[in-house]
Order: sequence, then structure tokens, then C-alpha cells
Amino acid sequence: MRAGVLHPDLSVGTETRRSPHPAPGDLLVAVRAVGVCGSDTHYLRHGRIGDHVVRDPLVLGHEASGVIVAVGDGVSPGRIGERVSIEPQRPDPRTAETKRGDYHLCPHMEFYATPPIDGAFAEYVTIGADFAHPVPPEVSDEAAALFEPLSVGIAALRKADVAAGDSVLIAGAGPIGLLIAQVARASGLARIVVSEPDEQRRARATEFGATDAIAPGEDIDPVDAFVDASGVGAAVRDGMARVRPAGHVVLVGMGSDTMELPVTLIQNRELVVTGVFRYSNTWPTALALVRTGAVDLDAMVTARFGLDELTDALNADLRPGNIKAVVYPGISQWQNIDHPGSAHPGSVQTGEARR
Repeated sequence: MRAGVLHPDLSVGTETRRSPHPAPGDLLVAVRAVGVCGSDTHYLRHGRIGDHVVRDPLVLGHEASGVIVAVGDGVSPGRIGERVSIEPQRPDPRTAETKRGDYHLCPHMEFYATPPIDGAFAEYVTIGADFAHPVPPEVSDEAAALFEPLSVGIAALRKADVAAGDSVLIAGAGPIGLLIAQVARASGLARIVVSEPDEQRRARATEFGATDAIAPGEDIDPVDAFVDASGVGAAVRDGMARVRPAGHVVLVGMGSDTMELPVTLIQNRELVVTGVFRYSNTWPTALALVRTGAVDLDAMVTARFGLDELTDALNADLRPGNIKAVVYPGISQWQNIDHPGSAHPGSVQTGEARR
């Protein structure tokens, strides 16, 4: 198979590798579409995220969808041909975290595109059968791939402990901020305020669920919860100051390893401050939100690339107006292919189907 590989010197190239074989309990998936995440871009530019360092060649990409083409022992052959959204996690079932349902916090987690675990910018991947979620025909390959970042938004709103009629302030109108806004709208929140310094992004936020889009520092009435999707210390501190007493603060954005926080404010208002690290048990909710039209993932895709264009895909965030780039590992160059179904890319054939 072909795979896009990031090397320790931060160069990116396409290589031919042996296709993986599904172990017992696993599935072999022909990858259809893979979203580009900010973490992929961070690895490209910095070679590390915290303690996770690119020391050996690494296949990036963890927002993926595809078609099951083979199964390992213990998995029904009837699943072959299923279109699936991949939950890119492989927790250890024996750990206390997994047993209590917090499998995303498993200390022995193997997560796609987190060194040394390869990700999905490849024609084929394997995944545990329980982590390949079937999707119906009306869900496109691109939307199925973006269930992964949508799950981050779902997890964030769960941690924010908000309900219909409540209010939330979201810092940052990047892909995650926009997804959080969409989930908030679908949850019936009465006021969804997005704080964003870029005027174009503020306008975009109102298209994706925000009732108000403000520049940082603008006055607003107190909110029930604040969710940071920026990773910027000043934005976090400003957002915390807008939360009512006993409200919730959820830190999602990845910035510096340390940050100065207003401890007196947290104590005096008894704010609940927490973080989000991945997700658990979110795929059923993601499917329901997308299938009913409450969340529009297709509208977030603004650029498409083939596997040989991976470097351009990873740098697509530098393009004005870009929201989400998607890579098709079964296609070399997107612009050289006739795409009659590009408006609903589930019709684009890749991997085994193309050969």
C-alpha cells in the first residue's frame, strides 16, 4: 500500500509499505477520507506535542473513514463491505480507566498518529471491531471522517455541564470552536457567544451556530460555561472572568504546557475547571447529530488533496478562509481526478475499489 510519512527531520514523503493484516478482533479498512487536524500540522512544524516526539518515520492522520475489506478471527465476515467511521483509539481493556468507562484516559492507549503509532494517511489501516462505527449511505465519507473532531466538541459540551436554555462562551473560531458551537446549537443553548480576533472567522462563527460573535475583550453578560478552543492564555483568563459563580470552564485548545490562571477568581466564584483529552462513547451521538442535520460537517470541508499532496494538505491552514482540509489516500492528486460526486464525496472510489 501507499502511505504518507513524516520523518524525524520533518520532511514528508509518500512510501510503499506492506499492507497491515487484521489481528484477531480487528478489521482491515480501505481508507476513503482523512481530515487534517491541528495536531498533524503541529507534528509537521515542531516534531512533537508535549512528551510525544517524532523519533521514527510516522504516518499522521487520525480523522478517518473507510470501507471494511477484511476481518480478523472472531469478527463476522458479514461486516466486509461496511462503510465506517473510525474511532482511532485502541485502549487496554484491563486498565482501571477502561473498566470504569473512561477508556480514552487509558494509560496504555494506542492512538492513531501519536508516536510511535501510525495513523490513517495510508491506503489501509487496522482497527478494533468495536471502534469501526457503521455509517448510513446519507453520511458522506468526509462527514464520517469528521466524526472524530465532532467527538471533541461533544466531549467538551458534556464537560461544560450545560443544558437547553443555558449560555456558553467559546474562545476561538477554528474547526474545533465551530464544532463546539454547532453542538451547542443542537443542544438547545439559548446563547452561544464565540470570541475570535479575526473578523472573517467571526462572520463564519455565526454561520455555524453562534448567536453572537465578538472580538476578545468585548463586554458580554455572564455565561453558564466557558470553553476554550484557542489555547491562548489571555483568551482563557478573559473567558473565565465571564463565567457566573459555580459555572464550568473547559480547556480544549492546546497551547503552551503551562499557563497562569486567576486562582482567586476560581476560588471566589467556585468555578469548576477541567480539560478535555480525547473522548469516549461519543460516536452514537455524532451519528445522530449528523444524520438529523443538526450538525453540518460537509459544509466545513474547504480543501481536498490526494496522498502525493500531503504537504500542501498539512499546510492548508495557512490559506485564508480554510476551515477543514481532507486527504484521500487512495488518490495521488485530487486536482487531476474527475470528481462527479465531489459535492457528496461518498461516491468517490478509493483503495481496493479503484484497483
